[in-house]
Amino acid sequence: MGKIKFLQCRECKKEYAPTFKYICEECFGPLDVCYDFPSVNKNTFSNREHTYWRYHELLPIESKSNIVSIGAGMTPLIKAEKLGKALGLNNLYVKNDSVNPTFSFKDRPAGVAVSKAKEFGLSAVGCASTGNLASATAAHAAKGDFPCYIFAPSDIEHAKITQALSYGANFISVDGTYDDANRIAAQIGDSKGIGIVNINMRSYYVEGSKTLAYEVAEQLEWKVPDQLIVPVGSGAMLNAICKGFEELEHVSLINQVSNMHMIAAQPHGCAPIVDAFKKNLSEVTPVEIPDTIAKSLAIGDPGDGQYVLRRLKQYNGFAEESNNKEILDAILLLAKTEGIFTEPAGGVSIAVLKKMVDEGKIDKNDLTVCYVTGNGLKTTEVMMEVLKKPQVMQADVSKILALVK
Repeated sequence: MGKIKFLQCRECKKEYAPTFKYICEECFGPLDVCYDFPSVNKNTFSNREHTYWRYHELLPIESKSNIVSIGAGMTPLIKAEKLGKALGLNNLYVKNDSVNPTFSFKDRPAGVAVSKAKEFGLSAVGCASTGNLASATAAHAAKGDFPCYIFAPSDIEHAKITQALSYGANFISVDGTYDDANRIAAQIGDSKGIGIVNINMRSYYVEGSKTLAYEVAEQLEWKVPDQLIVPVGSGAMLNAICKGFEELEHVSLINQVSNMHMIAAQPHGCAPIVDAFKKNLSEVTPVEIPDTIAKSLAIGDPGDGQYVLRRLKQYNGFAEESNNKEILDAILLLAKTEGIFTEPAGGVSIAVLKKMVDEGKIDKNDLTVCYVTGNGLKTTEVMMEVLKKPQVMQADVSKILALVK
């Protein structure tokens, strides 16, 4: 018997053996990994590799020989003093996942899912993606020697397509939305036995994202933040972060998890969870045609939407949106204060953080963590539209000198 006890339905609580399975046969609810954790303490993880695999006891890979790692995780938790001063916060931290090997947080869930695909002996992997997961899955597939199939809407950023193709992935560009690509990936994955990391591997895939809780807790010397601002597309990351903190409490590494506040950040034009939260609904109405520059969050029918709503209620949270201008302003604010260049999804987090402060929902002394999930170099097109174009000058020192103040 390994450390995984069973898979459990999130809805009806029916238990299943930890196999290549992701939905409940009784009620079609999602299946979560439940563990029989070994005994750990704060010293267990010290002096280990600086990747998220330092927490392998708490992750769903039974044999370390099956781990497929490209060195992701243990990304910086920056004390954002200049940004904090600009917003009126004394205790603000930015979790900068834009510096992962494929430049987004998706290296975490993709790495766990591809490792589990290796453990299951699958012959190929793939994903449905708005861009970042395509690159993360393709990179891990290359490292793990898997054929890889990417299903993505045709209008995602060119840099993200280029990146995934460079790792050798088979890229299927779908003329439609992310939800169209997701539906096609699900059908092909099931018919061909391909491990689609965020669909039929989802029970294991989401476990990678909970390392965003593990790392923040360890980097804060095992303290629990008062406020966490999380960008939300499908909602899986926010739900996984909550699960991560709860597991740390279960193994007695932290306490008082119930005191933290979760804040879900979505872009205007694709904010179905924010809409449901503000109307006090328990179900999410899908957005048919997302319209936002934050394409990595443009998931109109979020798979974990109702669970995010439950988490917000559980953790006294909020959900808020930001429009395109607020997103671009926030990207520049973060870049000019902390030297971090994020893609629009990270801009959504910073913009919503500012709104929460302006509305008095975050106190200036709260221990606040804002998650920045992707790198701005993936989405330069949207930024060039608002930045001043450099003036081409003759190579003449006297003429250029006049421009230098």
